[in-house]
Amino acid sequence: MRTVKEYVFPIVMLLVFETIAVTLWLTKDNIFYLFNFSFIGCSIALGIFLYIRKNKHARRLVQLLVGTYMLVYLGLICGENMQIEGFWYYLFTGVFEATTIHYAVAKIFGPLLFGRGWCGYACWTAMVLDFLPYKVPQQPRKKLGWIRYLTFAVSLIFVAALFLAHVGNIEKIMFWAFIIGNIVYYAAGIILALLFKDNRAFCKYICPVTVFLKPMSYYSLLRIKCDHEKCVSCGKCRRICPMNVDVTDNARSRTNGTECILSMECVKGCPKEALS
Repeated sequence: MRTVKEYVFPIVMLLVFETIAVTLWLTKDNIFYLFNFSFIGCSIALGIFLYIRKNKHARRLVQLLVGTYMLVYLGLICGENMQIEGFWYYLFTGVFEATTIHYAVAKIFGPLLFGRGWCGYACWTAMVLDFLPYKVPQQPRKKLGWIRYLTFAVSLIFVAALFLAHVGNIEKIMFWAFIIGNIVYYAAGIILALLFKDNRAFCKYICPVTVFLKPMSYYSLLRIKCDHEKCVSCGKCRRICPMNVDVTDNARSRTNGTECILSMECVKGCPKEALS
């Protein structure tokens, strides 16, 4: 029989997002933020609750709820560029709203709490790529992580060039950049997944957002930890981890440590329940 104590974590996560929601609603005088962060908080709390109940679709449900909301509602319907170009755009205009707030919460300061949980539970690119058949990497990780810094620089240069050239109607350009950018990301992600037999190849090598996520994720409070008294060194957790993280090493400097997306595949797959 489950106790109330087991459900503290989803309650805490809900309270964190509700605090953000209410704070932004009152400080920005915009009820949208109350709805936005309440929806995300409820989705995450529901997913954690279902995971505790051992529902195998818990993470995917959160991923679809949050990812679809951000892609379809915020991106396509509301016309917000939620990609990194949108962040640069608002940053250059000096406006702390919409995408800049999203990046601050989910990708810059949020990882201090939940690491790269964004990648595992909310990213609309990974949401689609995770439908592909290669959920477990079939090949060793490639040394191609440098490409993410190139795409990061290209996104910054693209938006900076628009401002320096005093291009008119930049908001419309940002909307179409969101549409075209997503098409390019999906195409690249699918090609890489098929080429490397790895659904998360795009996340490992191309995604520019990880440049923000990696430094803060190093200090994340939420981390998968290994009980070495239970661990039998079977290596299964390393084989099934979609991001090739060595979760048997509890040090922050562990192999691919800042890549952990908290998918919990290692925890579910451990035959000795040594991971938590």
